[in-house]
Amino acid sequence: MKKGVRRMVVASMAALCALGASFSTSAYELNPEVKDVTPALREASTVGVWTSENPAMKNAPNKDAILVMTFGTTFKDTRAKTIDAVEKAIQEANPGVPVYEAYTSHIIIDRVKAKEGIQKLTPEEAFAKLKADGYTRVAVVSLDVIPGMEYSYDSIITKMQANNFKKLSLAMPLMYFQGTEGEPDQIVEFLNALKSQIPKMGPHEATLIMAHGTPHPGNAYYSVIQDRLQQLGMNNVFVYSVEGRPNLEDVIPKLKAGGYTTVTLMPIMMVAGDHANNDMAGSDPDSHKSILEKDGFTVKTYIHGLGENKNVRQIYVNRAEEALSALQK
Repeated sequence: MKKGVRRMVVASMAALCALGASFSTSAYELNPEVKDVTPALREASTVGVWTSENPAMKNAPNKDAILVMTFGTTFKDTRAKTIDAVEKAIQEANPGVPVYEAYTSHIIIDRVKAKEGIQKLTPEEAFAKLKADGYTRVAVVSLDVIPGMEYSYDSIITKMQANNFKKLSLAMPLMYFQGTEGEPDQIVEFLNALKSQIPKMGPHEATLIMAHGTPHPGNAYYSVIQDRLQQLGMNNVFVYSVEGRPNLEDVIPKLKAGGYTTVTLMPIMMVAGDHANNDMAGSDPDSHKSILEKDGFTVKTYIHGLGENKNVRQIYVNRAEEALSALQK
């Protein structure tokens, strides 16, 4: 299959055809010697923007909407600067298509309701509202950073709705393609967007960008990020995660070996919520800031979510455009 992996639009997700939907998306072409393409093989070869088309609704009128899925946050101020700002940017880029919102964290939904009296919708509730409002084609935009566990959750929820709409599409997260098989390197794209917030550093200064981490195999993206940082000459920037690998303990020896004495901590998450304010920059002895200070480092903190970065917001706008374009083909 060496040369049998050219890009093309192919039929996919046939395994769910029993539910009445047919699927197509951007994928890789299988070797022409493969004559009997099974539903499982077709699904395994599906990459990029996912789409579904429901033949039972082929005569329904086209009425389009965008659904933004986000984990959410209980931090009101950062929500306005990040999630709300991204949704606003997507809406401004698509004035004729309404933007709906869903929170995937039920805990956050409950806490926002209790603290602010605001009822955020679950994805299932948002899809039901879209259906009730008469929308037949929905482009789903995930605010996830990498294709990890949360993005898998978004994907499963979306695919389970395929029989309820004429057409669905699911956008890629912030980073997906890594520059292989003629695709863009979206990790480099992200890091170029991030450069605008990386501080100027002296010879003994470093920046640690804090990711979330995931038990999903997508955690490997962090190693690719570190590789691309080095390729871009950002040798004094190191990635680590709260709940995955590499963690802070993995990075500290690199800081010492490089002779770094001053460190800036910076989250690479959509929002600057609990992880950024407490795990990273909190005053407790087990916070990352406290651990580094105890180890002799001078520590600065940058407590802003990725949604505050206009360059990153534009990438999410692009992801929405890709999903909407796939929806309207």
